Amino acid sequence: MHPADYIINALRGRKIIILGFGKEGVSSYLFLRKHFPDMPITVADGNPNLRTDEFDDPALTYITGEGYDQGLNNYDLILKTPGISLNHLNYFVDTERISSQSDLFLQACHKQVVGVTGTKGKSTTSSLIHHILKSAGRKTLLAGNIGVPFFNIVEQLDDQTTVVAELSAHQLEFIHRSPDYAVLLNIYQEHLDHFNSFNNYQIAKLNITRYQDDRQFLVYNGDDEHIPGLIKSYGLNRDRCIFGSEPQDGPYACCRDGVIHFAISGHLEDEYDLTHYHNLPGTHNYYNIMAAIAVCRKLNLTHEQIMHGLNTFHGLPNRIEYIGQYQSISFYNDSISTIPEATVAAVRALRRVDTLILGGYDRGIEYGLLLKFFKEEPMANIAFTGPAGQRILNEWKASDTPLPEHYILENDFRKIVQFCFEVTAPGKIALLSPAAASYDQFKNFEERGRVFRQLVQEWKTE
Repeated sequence: MHPADYIINALRGRKIIILGFGKEGVSSYLFLRKHFPDMPITVADGNPNLRTDEFDDPALTYITGEGYDQGLNNYDLILKTPGISLNHLNYFVDTERISSQSDLFLQACHKQVVGVTGTKGKSTTSSLIHHILKSAGRKTLLAGNIGVPFFNIVEQLDDQTTVVAELSAHQLEFIHRSPDYAVLLNIYQEHLDHFNSFNNYQIAKLNITRYQDDRQFLVYNGDDEHIPGLIKSYGLNRDRCIFGSEPQDGPYACCRDGVIHFAISGHLEDEYDLTHYHNLPGTHNYYNIMAAIAVCRKLNLTHEQIMHGLNTFHGLPNRIEYIGQYQSISFYNDSISTIPEATVAAVRALRRVDTLILGGYDRGIEYGLLLKFFKEEPMANIAFTGPAGQRILNEWKASDTPLPEHYILENDFRKIVQFCFEVTAPGKIALLSPAAASYDQFKNFEERGRVFRQLVQEWKTE
């Protein structure tokens, strides 16, 4: 059965509510309406100003604003979109009713899916795997949290297609099937406002492998503080490859002096020399590369095909993205960094950072790691911004970490860019790597990065 037919049969004859009407919600509606022209469909969204005249459809009902998520047990199937949290509800929802595009897609075609998750690095790793496969002549599609809803590609699939799926914790939370090839990069504190607890977040991430069997393939980070313990505590015995800084029992990958070694219990199988590789800077990207290579090896790509793919991949916007050199200052945009661990990784990767922009929307995550890092490796100049920036500055002042030589607390990004030009030493780097979400001022991290990039480029012409 074609995966699209499987999904259509799963939806047939159900009383359905689409919970959340952003990009994925609209995609679900269009898929349903294409295959079920007369099916009654309900859309529920918390936005009281949601446009409800976009579709001329008498069988479409909208519920918007406060209370949009009440009465969910009145429906056979709740198609939940990733941005919607159910953890704040004041009544019990039968979880058997909850599904999503990722849930149905994985049920339909898990055998041909490479699923990639992790708090950080999943977009880069997913894109890298997709690029290596494509450059080797494989038929491949990239979808999921990267910005392409699964229902948008499902009808393009054939038996030869490999789908590389970037999967967020939100997308994994209510799935019932894991992909046959799973990558678990790392788990840090993130999205606590959605999951209520770090434990719930970890459990959602682990779903990428929870429903695999012993023959399916798992790649995971052996150096992560949480992942090995989770794998062991759930007794997840898998065909696996562990990557990290040290050799492991069984198949593993580790990186020494820029060379990635793949081995089984100490017996070397292959090496990938990246000593002159600059397309993905930083130690954290070696972890992403090890994970990508492990999957491509499992998919029977040759050493030469993998190296060709690596050498022709040039990274993604907003991820330690080089904007340019202006007035002898190099500007980098790392707007994707929304947690302290990512910011530390970016600073370490670039090495010459003189000015850092920190802060944004405050989700209550801990910043002790950041203060400890800057105590050991002081930063000359910092622009603090947003409620998170205010809290970081307050905690900094209350700690024994010396304050930067120059710092400001400022929400106007134009003034922040001006600060960067005024205080950054020639030959050094000004970096946006905020360790916080963007929602205090921006729609998403992409918009924050775009505004920063534009302001830098405008300023240098003034």
